[in-house]
Amino acid sequence: MTKSSHKSILPLLWSFAFLSYLLRTNIAVAQQYMGRELGWSNTQIGYVFSSFLIGYTIFQVPAGMLGDRFGPRLILTISGLCWGVTTLLSGLTPGLLIKGSTLALIALLALRFLHGVGEASTYPVAMTAVAEWFPPLKHAFINSVIFTGSTSGAAFAPPLVAYIMNALGWRATFYCTAIPPVLVAFLWWRESRDSRTRTVAIALPWRMTASKNILFLCLSYFLYCYSISIFVYWLFKYLVEVRHLSIVNSGWATGLPWIVASFAVPLFGYLSRAASKRLGMLRSRRLIAVSCLVVSALLLSVGAGARSIGWALAAISVCVGLLFSTESSYWSTAIDVARQDPGSASGLMNLAGNLGGVLSTSLVPVLVGRFSWFYALLSGSIFALLAALCWFLLGSEAKEEKRERQALPATAAF
Repeated sequence: MTKSSHKSILPLLWSFAFLSYLLRTNIAVAQQYMGRELGWSNTQIGYVFSSFLIGYTIFQVPAGMLGDRFGPRLILTISGLCWGVTTLLSGLTPGLLIKGSTLALIALLALRFLHGVGEASTYPVAMTAVAEWFPPLKHAFINSVIFTGSTSGAAFAPPLVAYIMNALGWRATFYCTAIPPVLVAFLWWRESRDSRTRTVAIALPWRMTASKNILFLCLSYFLYCYSISIFVYWLFKYLVEVRHLSIVNSGWATGLPWIVASFAVPLFGYLSRAASKRLGMLRSRRLIAVSCLVVSALLLSVGAGARSIGWALAAISVCVGLLFSTESSYWSTAIDVARQDPGSASGLMNLAGNLGGVLSTSLVPVLVGRFSWFYALLSGSIFALLAALCWFLLGSEAKEEKRERQALPATAAF
């Protein structure tokens, strides 16, 4: 690995994370006009969200295995190109290339599924890159920086997409956002180099489930992803329908929690790194994750019940910031557990997590229809608390703890 390319790795991984959230969040805003024009209900829009998550979920493990086998350079390049094509077609296909509400819906379901397949490699393969190019003690902080790309994408998308949609129509939001992933894919191919020799032998994901740490980590991430997906896919509609904000104001308000997360995520990543020197890596990451999950659950219940839009937005914004701050703990722990196959283990964890997302996109409109938005949001609080409980079930075997302690002095000066 050359010095120049090493310096470019983190910014490019950040860019992939940024675009992955920009391209999955744009449709959450565009659907406000898209659904109205094409005559789709909230439930049908929920199916569109779920189709992305199904493709994203199913291909988590294969994408991680491909990253371990062929390297991050090739896999992320292909992914970026795929994002551009499917995003462009998402704007062209419904109602233009394919007429009729039902056929257009089926076509968009297929496109969003394929987009999910393309995005599946983002984080598992990024974890392979992190494991190769950065030492263990830095993993939590490096991952927190990468995930600020996700929060920035989620923050940037709503106001940008809302502005484009008001000015040029909902189709233009897809046309405009289809270009950046192709450019980043080109830069990644030019700048990155795989730093280790690839072998055919890769740990099979189902063998990893023999580890209780993997199982409880996956369960916790499943529960956590249910909660965070509420804000990724439904916050914009909640602000329009319940809090009665305008389209543009809802765009800015939807971005606010992710702006808070952009500051919170690296802060907690730094705290995790500092605590690791005293407590060990697992204990420090458990402390950060549990604290953030519990407080965010309380804030979500406060925000859901607040009468003032100001208090509701403040509580929800801090809630999202804390929820997303657990990401570096989850992904760094997956790397530690996997040792030699970080992509496969990360893919397995993200598979479980996105099943939580599929449940969220499907269940939230049902809860809203039968009860209210308050109970739909409250379900996120319950899932966050259960996710926190799972962290207490994680433990390290003595040999793993010994390796952790031995790794700290060797990597602290990196």
